[in-house]
Amino acid sequence: MSTTDAARLAARDESVIAGVQRLRFFPLVAEAGRGSVLVEPGGRELIDLSASWTASGFGHGEASIAAAIAHAAIAPPGSSVLSGSHPDAVALAEELLDLIPSRLGAADRRVYLGHAGTDANDVAIRGCRAATGRPRILAFENGYHGGLGTAQRVSGVHVSAGVAADAAVTFLPYPDPHRPHTGDPSTVLGDVLDRSDRELARGETAAVIVEPLQSDGGLIVPPKGFLAGLRALCDRHGTLLVVDEVKVGLGRTGRTHAFEHDGVVPDVVTLGKALGGGLPLSATIGPADVLDHPVASALMTTTGNPISCAAGRAVLRLVREGEATANAAQRGAQLAALLSDYARSRRPGAGLIDNVRGWGLSVGVELVSGDRADSDAFTAKTVYRAWQLGVVAYPVRGNVIELTPPLSISADSIERAVAILTTAIDDAAQGVVSDDEIAPYQGW
Repeated sequence: MSTTDAARLAARDESVIAGVQRLRFFPLVAEAGRGSVLVEPGGRELIDLSASWTASGFGHGEASIAAAIAHAAIAPPGSSVLSGSHPDAVALAEELLDLIPSRLGAADRRVYLGHAGTDANDVAIRGCRAATGRPRILAFENGYHGGLGTAQRVSGVHVSAGVAADAAVTFLPYPDPHRPHTGDPSTVLGDVLDRSDRELARGETAAVIVEPLQSDGGLIVPPKGFLAGLRALCDRHGTLLVVDEVKVGLGRTGRTHAFEHDGVVPDVVTLGKALGGGLPLSATIGPADVLDHPVASALMTTTGNPISCAAGRAVLRLVREGEATANAAQRGAQLAALLSDYARSRRPGAGLIDNVRGWGLSVGVELVSGDRADSDAFTAKTVYRAWQLGVVAYPVRGNVIELTPPLSISADSIERAVAILTTAIDDAAQGVVSDDEIAPYQGW
């Protein structure tokens, strides 16, 4: 195949797009997308197993979302809810209140409409501090809650990479049954909850912020009872529970909300990525006393804009219909089963799969080849080779391939994607990709 057009665009990107916003693992450029397929300049098609880190969670160019965007763009009623309102913003907020369970009535809750998970979590954290009068936030090592500001400073991934932590954040281990920090899978949950209890008993913590499944930290599936245990502790100590569903909510895990897997009702829920159907949109849903004050303390001119809100309403219609959520459960089971079958085979790279885990269409494939640095390099070579062969997937935590395709992906596409991905693992194991090839792509 000819890669001239794609290579030219990649070179132009390198010369004009700021490095602070590039997280690159291979020279991916695309000029179009449809469903679970991306199309490069020149026409090469790639199966997208990332969905732009879940932001295109319902598929590229999904017809009902595209129609809603087009209709809203014809005669938009302004560009904001900053100093006025419009029907789609109000309706979107009402629909979110209906969708997100709560122990409060609708009259006692509010919705902040933002641009990304970052500002949704930032607003949640600052609101919890203001409402409780407490300064401290309890978060978890290797967690991800945003790329700027307060949300970044309570993200364990960023702090471990050198970002200054928030002045009043406490990090505890996220319970990982596969790699337990205690050395014993049977004790990891109890240890984390005991340490959380001691921290909250100090009476200084405004909120616990937690991912129901830790995505960028390595697709960690916590033990059953983790969120339920945190819920009980927050109730005991008068602390707010903030559940970050930005990456795993809205059907991705095979349930409408990922926190349903542990049967809890959070105080505050944050959404983003897939909520906008590919456009910038996020939401924080929580108590009025958290989100109403201080007035005018979270201002961005184009938040709540009618085009993003229209896209969000189209997304929520898809969520309510339930087909995407059901497909996530079915295709996720298929994806995990095919990868597990490969791991049990005698193919060249099969023995390098250490673990396959996840919920629905949020699946992690952990690769181990030598020490940690070797494993990270091997994983980088695997995703690079997968891109060469026609699949887009990215690593998290260095040695885990995160698989989060659009929720509309078909069974046939899953089968073809796994065939390509496992070939990429085999090829990487046999040295097909060199260190020089991956050197320009720093990733995380």
